[in-house]
Amino acid sequence: MSVSYGGTSVNFSGPPDVVMRSLHEWVSKEIPNMDIARIISVNYSLNDLIQMFKDYVKVTPEGPRVWTQDKKLSDRDVIMLQLVAARIASLSGKSPSEAMGVGDIEMATGLYPKTISSRLSELTKSALVERVESDQGGKYRITTVGTNRLGEQLSKKLRSGP
Repeated sequence: MSVSYGGTSVNFSGPPDVVMRSLHEWVSKEIPNMDIARIISVNYSLNDLIQMFKDYVKVTPEGPRVWTQDKKLSDRDVIMLQLVAARIASLSGKSPSEAMGVGDIEMATGLYPKTISSRLSELTKSALVERVESDQGGKYRITTVGTNRLGEQLSKKLRSGP
């Protein structure tokens, strides 16, 4: 007998009473553990990111962009949103990488390089952004914690209004 649940498969063999007892033991041990693991796991899918940030980012023919339209955002928020947009573009196959260099962020956002570098340093120290090495030097990507915090922060801004 073969059983699959949540990407895990297990085979049981033997007399029916042994198979049933083994199956019962496996179900009572493994399924609660898998459910608990699923509850505490955080991994934003493409759909999750689109739903969370659809009012703030767009993927254009020129690349992923922050789409603020009359929303007052800090430089930190703009940089983090740009990195979210890059992740969305990467997950959707529109861009080869979710990581961006300072120059890429400058071109996409219009912020000054010194401002970008200062904000990236702060964001990296607080683990909201991660520096990754590449052939072209240091690049940055938003972390899962950064994605979560930004989503919560922007959600509060939307509720409180301008």
